[in-house]
Amino acid sequence: MTDATGTQTPRLSRAVRRAQLLTAARAAFVDQGYHAAAMDDIAERAGVSKPVLYQHFPSKLELYIALVDQAADDLVRQVRTAIASTDDNDVRVHRAVEAIFDFVGGTDQVHRLVFESDLSGNPEVNRIVEVMTQGCIEAIAEPIINDTGVDQARGRLLAAGLVGVSQVSARYWLAQKSVVPLTEAVELVHTLAWRGISRFPRQPH
Repeated sequence: MTDATGTQTPRLSRAVRRAQLLTAARAAFVDQGYHAAAMDDIAERAGVSKPVLYQHFPSKLELYIALVDQAADDLVRQVRTAIASTDDNDVRVHRAVEAIFDFVGGTDQVHRLVFESDLSGNPEVNRIVEVMTQGCIEAIAEPIINDTGVDQARGRLLAAGLVGVSQVSARYWLAQKSVVPLTEAVELVHTLAWRGISRFPRQPH
């Protein structure tokens, strides 16, 4: 097949081509926002013709939503991995905070698709962000409930507090152009959160 310039390119599997298109689209949407980004530009960035792009994503909105969904899944996976990596709750809190800071501070700036979307009024985008937030809360709530003996409602409220303070702090930290080094910023927020959560005594299993 040929690319957007007419050059012969090797045929890729559907999954590989989709990943390539998502990478190109991510850069375009992060740089320009949803409304300013054009499918022509995305196809050119990916080195494909626009018909090839439309074969995988029939509309710009569908492409954008696929990226938001991917970014949201990545954050939940990172938080779940952080929580599952140890049984030490102090370390768990540190790693969960770190996962959120790493997501927000990533060089690909993909967090902007989730937290700064110019489609924030779109119901599907809002649904994805809500599912993402709930996924992070559930990952953190489980060990809180298991280890402290608080009920589901209180455990989820505590987890929501940790997720909220981490997200807001990470975005504030980034907006301040990282005046505070990343490791120190994570430690500050971890200390704040852990001093609160650790007041709930761990129950014997």
